[in-house]
Amino acid sequence: MTRQEGSQRLHWIAVVVLIFILLGQLAFSIRRESQTWDEACHIIAGYLSWKNLDFGVNPEHPPLVKFVATAPLLPLSLHTPVPQGRNFKVDAFLDGRAFLYSNDADMILFRTRMAASLFTVLLALLVFLAAREMFGNMAAFLALILMVFEPSMLAHGALVTTDMGIACCIFAAVYAFYRYVKRPSRWRLVIVGIATGAALAAKHSGILLFPILILLILGEAILEGLQPHPAPPGNGSTAIPFAARHALRQLGALIAVGAISFVLLWAAYGFRYSARPGNQPMRPSLTDYAQDLSRPIEKWSILSAARWRLVPESYLFGLVDVRVVADNTSSYLFGKAYAHGLWYYFPIAFLIKSSLTLLVLLAIALGMIALGRVERWREVLFLVIPPAFYFVVAMTSRLNIGIRHILPIYPFLFILAGWAAARLITRQRPWGYVVAALLLFNALSSARSFPVYLAYSNELWGGPNKTYRLLTDSNADWGQQLKSTKKYLDQRGVRECWFAYFAAVVSQPEYYGIPCKPLTTIASVWLHPEMVVPATIDGPVLISAGTLSGYEFGQHELNPYDQFQHIRPVAQIDAGIFVFEGHFEIPLAAALNHVTRASEFQKSRKLDEALAEAQAAVSLAPNSVWTQEKLGRILIELHRPDEARVAFRKALTIAKTIQPDRQKGWVPGLEAALANP
Repeated sequence: MTRQEGSQRLHWIAVVVLIFILLGQLAFSIRRESQTWDEACHIIAGYLSWKNLDFGVNPEHPPLVKFVATAPLLPLSLHTPVPQGRNFKVDAFLDGRAFLYSNDADMILFRTRMAASLFTVLLALLVFLAAREMFGNMAAFLALILMVFEPSMLAHGALVTTDMGIACCIFAAVYAFYRYVKRPSRWRLVIVGIATGAALAAKHSGILLFPILILLILGEAILEGLQPHPAPPGNGSTAIPFAARHALRQLGALIAVGAISFVLLWAAYGFRYSARPGNQPMRPSLTDYAQDLSRPIEKWSILSAARWRLVPESYLFGLVDVRVVADNTSSYLFGKAYAHGLWYYFPIAFLIKSSLTLLVLLAIALGMIALGRVERWREVLFLVIPPAFYFVVAMTSRLNIGIRHILPIYPFLFILAGWAAARLITRQRPWGYVVAALLLFNALSSARSFPVYLAYSNELWGGPNKTYRLLTDSNADWGQQLKSTKKYLDQRGVRECWFAYFAAVVSQPEYYGIPCKPLTTIASVWLHPEMVVPATIDGPVLISAGTLSGYEFGQHELNPYDQFQHIRPVAQIDAGIFVFEGHFEIPLAAALNHVTRASEFQKSRKLDEALAEAQAAVSLAPNSVWTQEKLGRILIELHRPDEARVAFRKALTIAKTIQPDRQKGWVPGLEAALANP
């Protein structure tokens, strides 16, 4: 064996070791975590897609990741719930919960999560290979090490969600296109098409690959235009026409990529237009659901695509859902809840959730680029354009519920950071000690946050236990703490308690033997569980960070648990569950539960019972918009308009006093109700 062969062998051994370290961190952390919010609906959707080719259970996401994650379940005999014919989103969450907890939930979660982690492993290998091809072995190892110990990648790397799947597929497509541009061939072009098709079938944001590839083609044209090229004999051509011809050839290749990916997208849905087998109807229909879109051009485009059956119906449902959810989702930043998205949310979330080592090395890389200290501009453009474009789109999306939505930018950043670190080391050897110290610090920071990777924030922001003050939802509390909560309660012999649990309606705390009675959450208001919430309770009271923040209910007088924000908890479980002791008055939480029950009676046309529940809600929380508005709606149905006006007028007066950005959700509807009772 030659020295070069021995060196190559050691390189690959090191890569394998790092991959096993990555897998070990993922496996040990997910064993400690209960189901996160979205996982059960992804799991049942994937399972039924395999069994019945039913793509209507969870149409808001394409099926690729769900197929891969649930493949290990196919040999098992599992109980599946009987469809109830409800709204497809309600069915997905409630049937997903029933499917998971009527079987061996921990076994299902571990199998599907480890299968989903294949995308993370593949992404790690692609990051190494791409960095090696672009900048050499040292940059490749540094990029791989950064990925293996980046907490945000570890937090989502083995969850049954679409985030790591789309990160892997987008990076694979861009890397494949880079290799095609370097040395065009039909097979390399086919690989670009396959990777692009996989991205489309992984998540709806995969469609962003097309503008990304166009921008890369333009970047290539500019680079070619700056290069001297010999003119063909006899026609006096310059370098600029050569660059234009080069760009046109690549645009032609992009058409082929689009055709291949289009076929693969249809293949992912079994080449069937209808979301459900046997033309079973969706509830609501696509036409009805599209009415919720706020932009007429989007509504027209999607309904036109449906009319001509250009893409599968389930995929179109997902496009509608992405936009509807983005228009109606709250944000939370630096302890303040907003009723809308914030353009600066993702830049701040990135600075909070990314490791300091990555941020320092990225700053160095950007400095090198700004100063023109770049020898391989093509490689730099392929690493800068895709994440920059994706990041800008994310900033305008208004869907601010977690760093996971910008995970596709990270693979490119790992390579940029690895390149910068490698250049420092090769130019001045003492920098090697600095880089080594940064990498060691990164590994220690990651280890300190184990197994609470989901709630990670870097040291400048106080670490995982402080994240809830800055961000919420999948940044801190995504419902993953039930096993640790059970352990905490058992150690203290707690047999009676109350639990305002962020993911209670889509999961089952009682499955793990948690004895707490449920308290009102935004999910319970939406999904209407059967429960009783009193106006006074005695501790222990457990409250999830996502619920405590009030980012979904609203803050201050809109938040049923606002008082707990001003009380020191006796314990904090896995950086996301807070424990309080004492006697507490929670009239608004009780009132909202009565509002939920009133809505249920109202739907079943039991209007007298609905009125009694609404009146009980008003008696508990007379200064709540929710209670007064619900009372007015029921009085209208009982043909008592004068009494309804009193309730609507009271609700409107209250609505005009709440935080301004929440008023638009109440005031127009209440004014219309008063004008036309």
